[in-house]
Amino acid sequence: MSVVLVINSGSSSFKYRLLDMAHEQVLASGLVERIGEDQGRTSHTVAAAAFASPDAVTPTVLDATSTRDLPIPDHAAGFQGMLDAFELHGPSLTDHAPVAVGHRVVHGGARFLEPTVINRLVEINIDELSALAPLHNPGALQGIRAAREAFPGVPHVAVFDTAFHQTMPAGAYTYAIDRTVTEPLRIRKYGFHGTSHKYVSEAAAAFLGRPLTELKQIVFHLGNGASVAAIDGGRSVDTSMGLTPLEGLVMGTRSGDIDPAVVFQLARRADMSIGEIDTLLNKKSGILGLAGVSDMRDLSARVDAGDPFAQLAMDVYVHRLRAYAGSYLAQLDGADVISFTAGVGENSPEVREAAVATLGFAGVSIDPDRNAAHAGGIRVISTDSSRITVLVVPTDEELEIARQTLQAADV
Repeated sequence: MSVVLVINSGSSSFKYRLLDMAHEQVLASGLVERIGEDQGRTSHTVAAAAFASPDAVTPTVLDATSTRDLPIPDHAAGFQGMLDAFELHGPSLTDHAPVAVGHRVVHGGARFLEPTVINRLVEINIDELSALAPLHNPGALQGIRAAREAFPGVPHVAVFDTAFHQTMPAGAYTYAIDRTVTEPLRIRKYGFHGTSHKYVSEAAAAFLGRPLTELKQIVFHLGNGASVAAIDGGRSVDTSMGLTPLEGLVMGTRSGDIDPAVVFQLARRADMSIGEIDTLLNKKSGILGLAGVSDMRDLSARVDAGDPFAQLAMDVYVHRLRAYAGSYLAQLDGADVISFTAGVGENSPEVREAAVATLGFAGVSIDPDRNAAHAGGIRVISTDSSRITVLVVPTDEELEIARQTLQAADV
């Protein structure tokens, strides 16, 4: 059994998933949160697959979740809490010992172009790249160090959100700013959600039974954070997020694209500090700033109730989706597939329909019944006559991290 443990670590919490990669089945998953607070919490779910034969058609038991409140002063204590949960509730890490541990790292800059086995030098580089992702990389590094102590005998692999987008040409990732200023500071577009964009584009090609190298794809990853990527032959050629995850689409709490001079106006006329502007654009803008809610379900309900601010937020949100769809159709010289994924992309027929409603000129035609159907798995929502196939593709970033971890670890 090829078992991989996937870790997604932040500064005050981390998620984990244990996968049997021989069958690509989840054995267990969990969350350790409130690290560093007076009282932390662990939540551990043992999947039905851990109890049943991998070949069983129907599981004999359901997933079982257990929670525990306890002090978790640091990440090392958090990993001990995770190990205790495995020991108390299963599956046994002796019987299901990981052959490798995969770590999600948000920012790899231009240094890391592929999944990388972690050593001391890699840790140093991740730490240095914290200047580009101060909210993400430090937490990932804490998780890496604690995990390497907890699992010292197996390879640990860093899988970077930015790596998939490092195939972008210079014309796409370069900002038109004095290069003597930007180059020493490594200021350029990097892109994010790369693990999801890679997984979805490959899953779409497999579903359609077509070679990945022959497809031009546009992938909308629409969650609370959102991005879109233009993918040609399996290679990212452009994406909406930039130096940070702030650029691009309108998101739950992030503004996305704005005139940079807005920052000057806020500083000069509203007397806002850099920190206050950062908080405004990242945490108090987007749908939340326009409508007072950040969840698309809440926004849709307010639109249906006739709330004019909610309607404006939806109009701005959709306008940005259409702008990027048109831009990437031009960058790709047409497309074969448009896919929607993540929480909003997978669950909001209204957003999907609105996003492509103006693409009739490109031959896009949505089937209303297919789009509205509540179904799991990959599915087509375009008509049979649509020149561009439109799909809903559930993403699985943890599975993609596990796949890349096995490949890099060579176990």
